[in-house]
Amino acid sequence: MVATIEAGEAPADTGTAKSDAAPEKATEETQAKPEPATSSDSKDSTSYASGTASPAAAKILREKGIDPASIKGSGKDGRVTKEDAENATEPPSKPAKKADTIPSAAVPAVRGARDERREKMSSLRKTIAKRLVAVKSETAMLTTFNEVNMKPIMDLRGKYKETFKEKHGVGLGFMSFFTKAVCTALKEWPAVNSRIENDEMVYSDFVDISIAVSAPKGLVVPVIRNAESLSLHEIEKAVVELATKARDNKLTIEEMTGGTFTITNGGVFGSMMSTPIINAPQSAILGMHNIIERPVAENGQVVIRPMMYIALSYDHRVIDGRESVSFLVRVKQLLEDPTRLLLEV
Repeated sequence: MVATIEAGEAPADTGTAKSDAAPEKATEETQAKPEPATSSDSKDSTSYASGTASPAAAKILREKGIDPASIKGSGKDGRVTKEDAENATEPPSKPAKKADTIPSAAVPAVRGARDERREKMSSLRKTIAKRLVAVKSETAMLTTFNEVNMKPIMDLRGKYKETFKEKHGVGLGFMSFFTKAVCTALKEWPAVNSRIENDEMVYSDFVDISIAVSAPKGLVVPVIRNAESLSLHEIEKAVVELATKARDNKLTIEEMTGGTFTITNGGVFGSMMSTPIINAPQSAILGMHNIIERPVAENGQVVIRPMMYIALSYDHRVIDGRESVSFLVRVKQLLEDPTRLLLEV
């Protein structure tokens, strides 16, 4: 038997009688036609929890800058599909709540006056500023320190100050001792008393000591000429005379130029230690400081002594370390044994 015929109505014509090419064309069209997004997303999201976005949807939302949690998914179990992501738009930003707003810091109230005043720089102040900046930029400045036991000089002053003043009409201060000590040490270390001029080193056989003095209009440095030939009382008289002229603004240009070495005393203002700036074109400056009683070791014993730090700033282009340190040690030696100044030993 090849076939059997059963009773019933014939099926509607569905085009099965068409040529064999028809099914192939239909198949090709079916393959070319994209699958619905829901079926693809459903497949992609089968391994993700409910309410999450499929990888394709997550990528689209990420590019749009939209939080997937803000999208209501239409997929199975609330999954966010690719179609949901393509149709999603960024929700309008909500106005910040008062609670979320950070209040600006309140400006604290300031008590007292806050006035300012301006003054034009004097020609003297401009000149000082210009010279100081030039020294810092044009010299190889270095500073070395030491300390001096001032007890021998203080004992000597205490013993003879009344007699000294009665005889010479001027008080016996520390500046005369320092000046004499510097003059002696400069003879032994002449490089400290030299200067650079163009391509030459100039060595002075004399010592013109510049004394830094605070004047009403600024710092000035009047000069004691040929200090190496002066006695203690002559130095003290010269210091008093120049300091008085400085306070009265009566110093001449000649009295403030031409020094070979400078001494400055910051101790009168309470300075304990500083690095003084060279007074160009000189090559070195000695800084004196305040006297403070400190414990020191002396002959194996700890004793209290009135001590002063001294500082020598120098131009390393002219003065080597050996010369600067040796010069300062010699000054210390002379000050701690002032009889050497009188005997010149």
